[in-house]
Amino acid sequence: MRGADADLRAVPVRHYGRYAAAVVVLALFGALVYAFAQGQVNWQAIPDYLFDDRVLLGVRETLTLTVLSMVIGVAGGILLAVMRLSKNPVTSSVAWFYIWFFRGTPVYVQLLVWFNLGLVFEYVNLGPVYQDEWSDFMTPFLTALLGLGLNEAAYMAEICRAGLLAVDEGQTEAAYALGMRHGRTLRRIVIPQAMRVIVPPTGNEVINMLKTTSLVAAVQYYELLRYAQDIGQTSGAPVEMLFLAAAWYLILTSALSVGQYYLERYYARGSARILPPTPWQKVRTTLSTFRRPQVGA
Repeated sequence: MRGADADLRAVPVRHYGRYAAAVVVLALFGALVYAFAQGQVNWQAIPDYLFDDRVLLGVRETLTLTVLSMVIGVAGGILLAVMRLSKNPVTSSVAWFYIWFFRGTPVYVQLLVWFNLGLVFEYVNLGPVYQDEWSDFMTPFLTALLGLGLNEAAYMAEICRAGLLAVDEGQTEAAYALGMRHGRTLRRIVIPQAMRVIVPPTGNEVINMLKTTSLVAAVQYYELLRYAQDIGQTSGAPVEMLFLAAAWYLILTSALSVGQYYLERYYARGSARILPPTPWQKVRTTLSTFRRPQVGA
């Protein structure tokens, strides 16, 4: 029996469906690349303007607007989440109405409303501090910042609320039993555990905010897309400049995705016994699979 068992060989199962699906996908991808290669597109214009001063200025403005809008969104979201969880019916109702309104209307409409709100508030009168007409006060940058930041606060409020509710109430009760105050309990017990739930969707919101900044062209604010469109009109390559803007968005979102991955990995230390592999570890594992182990007799 031992001799017969030694002659047996393990044959892996053939997955012919996977091979066929891979061939179909590669064929479709090749056809798509061929179609773009044969199109009447001046591909040389993209590398010529990839690092143009106006394009780089647009990238800087896009990143600046993204960071500032997310700061407003996160700060407002935390405040709204605390208000929503409050036992005070007034503050809870106000937070609910805010979230309902800003989540229920498109960002594009909110930007246009802020830009044209001078029909309601003709002047901005803050007494001796500041007085001016609404059209001079509400600049394109301020319009874009308020439109994006206040809308983001509504989404961040729900994300923060979900993270706080995900922490078991026993953690808070144990902290109170040890004599810890409410503020310290939040900082040392609740928020660190809630970050594991808050970070992944917040990273997605940052990436989404980076792309949403392209809407501020409607209020005459110059960012990456607006600069690319202007270059396209003057250079006679409007479609090519749209491809250029798309390339920059892909570069920026890819960089943010890497940062999001490592941040999620950091906050997963207390919940996972084995941390997920880094991109470099995945590459090493993939390369090691190509080495066939030697099978002994």
